[in-house]
Amino acid sequence: MHIFRAKETGLLLVILVIGALLAALGGSVPQKIRDPITGQVTGQVQVNKFLQRLNIDNVLKNSSWTAVMAVGATILILAGGIDLSIGSCYCLAAVTGGMLLRWLGPSGSHAGASVAWVVPLGILITIGIGTLCGLANGLMVVLLRVHPFIITLGTMSIFRGIAFVTTQAQAVTDYPPVFGDLFRHTVGDFTILPLVVVALVVIVGHIYLQHTAAGRGAYAVGGNETASLFSGLRVSRIKLSVFTIAGLTGGIAAVITLGTFGSADSSTGRGYELDVIAAAVVGGASLTGGKGTALGALLGAIVIALIANGIVILEIDQNYSEIIKGAVIVAAVVLDRFSAALSEKRLLGTS
Repeated sequence: MHIFRAKETGLLLVILVIGALLAALGGSVPQKIRDPITGQVTGQVQVNKFLQRLNIDNVLKNSSWTAVMAVGATILILAGGIDLSIGSCYCLAAVTGGMLLRWLGPSGSHAGASVAWVVPLGILITIGIGTLCGLANGLMVVLLRVHPFIITLGTMSIFRGIAFVTTQAQAVTDYPPVFGDLFRHTVGDFTILPLVVVALVVIVGHIYLQHTAAGRGAYAVGGNETASLFSGLRVSRIKLSVFTIAGLTGGIAAVITLGTFGSADSSTGRGYELDVIAAAVVGGASLTGGKGTALGALLGAIVIALIANGIVILEIDQNYSEIIKGAVIVAAVVLDRFSAALSEKRLLGTS
């Protein structure tokens, strides 16, 4: 099965068009020239505002955590679910991991702990909390038989409330320096590790969806839950697994954020559920279920990041950003429904 489909090819073209427009309309800015040996400023040169390496790095870095969560959201959405709590799940995971890292940090009670287990433990705890949040969502949806919209609307407040009470509304900082150094390491002005994590998540997500029985089961449940049940699929187990995967990706995204920013608080990830769902839908995930790919989620996240970056590059009022994101979601859903209607018409025409 080909990785690139018509939808992904179209998204690549959209990304190229948006990039070309921002490069053409964004203008230029002065950039300092530094001596590679002494580091002293020797002059300055005009560079394209959008195409400068630091800006491209910001776009890729800022889309990394959204892309990771969008892969999980896509798997959940194509299975017929939805998670409004992903931003709060991400927040609670980041805060919990941050508190552990502060405990092991320079001013913590266990300062000087071995790097060999400080970094792995911080990563595992953060990812574990995210996974538990997803598992809790899945258990409530399956056992209580309540629509996931209602369950995750409630847990959206619960998870963030726990983060607020735990931190007493204070920022959690002062982590072991090695943790930040690892995630902020650059090569040629580009932050490498977040991009590697995103690539691994997309590859694993692609393999899961396209080459495993569990992934095919998720497509089947999203396409027709009743038919899947009668065909012998364990629908409840599939639902539980896709919610858990969504929480897992929230935890992975929280690790990237902790390493990149070196802090977390109860407002971390507020409103991210909109970005994540937008990235999944723009990437081709159908809110009616049965459609979506991991690569599409990545490309959708890049589109959302480019839109946010374009607002800054073109000096548009930041107050319009939410309006634009909402319009993008509506447009993507309308296009999806239009595409589905055309497909149905073709099938009826050939039958």
